[in-house]
Amino acid sequence: MSKIKKPQSGGQVGHGPGGGNMMMMGQKAKDFKGTLKRLLIYLKPRRNQLIAVFFAAILSTVFMIVGPKLMGNAITELFEGAYGKFQGVPGAAIDFEKIGQILLVLAGLYVLSSLFSYVQQYIMSSVAQETVYDLREDVNKKLEKLPLKYFDGRSNGETLSRMTNDIDTIGSTLQQSLTQFITSIVTIIGIIIMMLSISPLLTLIAIVSLPLSIFAIGPILKRSQKHFADQQRTLGELNGHIEEMYTGHQVVKAFGHEKKSGAQFDQVNEELYKAGSKAQFISGIIMPMMFFIGNISYVLISVVGGILVTQRAISIGDIQAFITYSKQFTQPITQTANIANIIQSTVAAAERVFELLDEGEETKDITTESLTRAQGAVTFEHVDFGYTEDLLIQDMNIDVLPGQTVAIVGPTGAGKTTMINLLMRFYELNGGKIKIDGRDTRNMSRSDLRNSFGMVLQDTWLFKGTIKDNIAYGKNGATDEEVFAAADTAHADHFIRTLPDGYETVLNEEASNISQGQKQLLTIARAVLADPPIMILDEATSSVDTRTEVFIQKAMNLLMEGRTSFVIAHRLSTIKDADLILVMDQGKVIEQGTHEELLEKNGFYADLYNSQFSEKVAG
Repeated sequence: MSKIKKPQSGGQVGHGPGGGNMMMMGQKAKDFKGTLKRLLIYLKPRRNQLIAVFFAAILSTVFMIVGPKLMGNAITELFEGAYGKFQGVPGAAIDFEKIGQILLVLAGLYVLSSLFSYVQQYIMSSVAQETVYDLREDVNKKLEKLPLKYFDGRSNGETLSRMTNDIDTIGSTLQQSLTQFITSIVTIIGIIIMMLSISPLLTLIAIVSLPLSIFAIGPILKRSQKHFADQQRTLGELNGHIEEMYTGHQVVKAFGHEKKSGAQFDQVNEELYKAGSKAQFISGIIMPMMFFIGNISYVLISVVGGILVTQRAISIGDIQAFITYSKQFTQPITQTANIANIIQSTVAAAERVFELLDEGEETKDITTESLTRAQGAVTFEHVDFGYTEDLLIQDMNIDVLPGQTVAIVGPTGAGKTTMINLLMRFYELNGGKIKIDGRDTRNMSRSDLRNSFGMVLQDTWLFKGTIKDNIAYGKNGATDEEVFAAADTAHADHFIRTLPDGYETVLNEEASNISQGQKQLLTIARAVLADPPIMILDEATSSVDTRTEVFIQKAMNLLMEGRTSFVIAHRLSTIKDADLILVMDQGKVIEQGTHEELLEKNGFYADLYNSQFSEKVAG
């Protein structure tokens, strides 16, 4: 069982400043500028929308920033009127009409701010989703063009992660963080301008607290980063262990490893607890420390502001507005720092997506020859092939006549499956030619070539859907009658009709609601329905019982009549009647002939056959 670690989103583990984002700090792009420029190319068609978002963000923020200043004017008006009346100044009174006008303007500004904020979020969500849509389309088209060796060399989880998690990260950042970044920058600049307009001295006090905060929390951030990295690593290990034990729970129970599995879980869980508690504790210190430094600044501003008010150098309303601005000042700075970390992670995610998009594609089809319904003649002429620089198959020569049944036998790693991969053109040859009906397979489209083949593999593949849909996968536009007839030929009809919903029975994602043998019967029925001129059978009856195997063998014999068939066999007793047996070893065909001819040679095949026969007698 292989351990699969699913990527975790930062927000799930860690709260407060630097919480979830600290975990993403470890993800750095190799080429930040290049990847960012490439990502901006996807945004270029939507530059008008982005300009609208930019201006909407500015207007929304400006209207919000002006609010405290107007509120301060209202408080000043109220205070001066009340103070003058208290002092007995003639004609002094609170001008409620003026205060009402100020409050009305203030309410209008907040409404406009909310309106522009809604506009920017609406447009940006559209931009983000359209960009993500384009990325997914490009990735999907790329996956269709990638050669089989790409998928053989990488886990499915990694490819899926790039197409889903990484693209989702890009979309989330575009939709949320980009507008927050614009808003935060405008807010910082606007607040500084408003504070300077009220009092340069108080502004200096407020700004001095900023480097003090950075100096104080810098060492804490460095220490918490290590613990957050450990937390993410152990969380991945724990998820991987849980998934591994869950998917293989039958094996765990069969071999009595429940206690060992539980002990391993406890060990990893304990590591996660220690790393998580340290990370959360250290990062939890940040907010109180920032509050402490902010409160010192608040006290200084209040004291100095009070002195300035007594000296009539500043109004009390302006002090109230300034205190509001000073409290708002640290928030956009913290957001900007967090967004910088998110952008790092996003560019790293984009780089992973672009790496996939830059992968080498399959060589383009050269369709100088067409193939409609092949007769089934197959020829290998001096074929050379290797997955790496070392050749696995050298100078292979085979001549198969239409309608012949060809069995391929040999030890593990002999090159049996490789030969089939080359026949289907899943891999390109290093040298030589493979011909179908005298036509070079490299001169025809892969679609035409593969439509000539039907495959029944030892490893069954069924998708989530009804049994009828799974069988109908073998032929576009297949009728119900054709599906039923194919299932009947494959001896699958009886067991299907015994199911509660018959052909409408829905298979789950792993098709675990039917047996392995029944899965194989469905894949055989699918091949029967396809009715191809050439069949490939990779030990197709290995997963069925002896009685079913007899039926399947009969069905296969009917299916193989009049068509060329390649049978990869492990049990040599099943291929005695083959027209041609190819004996492979270390990528070479070392013997070929009929069953009787090969036994008479008393060579490699005879040794293989007699060893299996001896094992059965001894058993």
